[in-house]
Amino acid sequence: MASIFSKIAKGEIPCHKVAESDKYLAFLDINPLVKGHLLVIPKEETDYFFDLNDAAIAEIMVFARKVACALKKTFPERRVGVAVVGFDVPHAHVHLVPMLDVKDMDFNRPRLNLSAEEFQTIARTIADSLVLL
Repeated sequence: MASIFSKIAKGEIPCHKVAESDKYLAFLDINPLVKGHLLVIPKEETDYFFDLNDAAIAEIMVFARKVACALKKTFPERRVGVAVVGFDVPHAHVHLVPMLDVKDMDFNRPRLNLSAEEFQTIARTIADSLVLL
């Protein structure tokens, strides 16, 4: 059975897409820690991040760096934290989280509840800040 991220990558489930290449996709987390919290996934389903081969790990991180630069333009007062956790969804993914403080990266804290309009505005603003991939 395909993971929810595989279904998102195939366009079967909608997302607030920020960036896409032939191999990778970046979209807003629907349960964000902070505004701008993104997920970067390989389109090919692999359960565990470190099961990706060396080239795929390098490629996804280069892709994530470009997205992080757009996040930094959107949220200039913040750093962009990176986390590979991998418990919630059986599909390799990287979290990019705009941070004012290390507490912004606490995955045990309550998540934000954003409106569809807020998600759309945030996604569009980040995407508009993106240097072409």
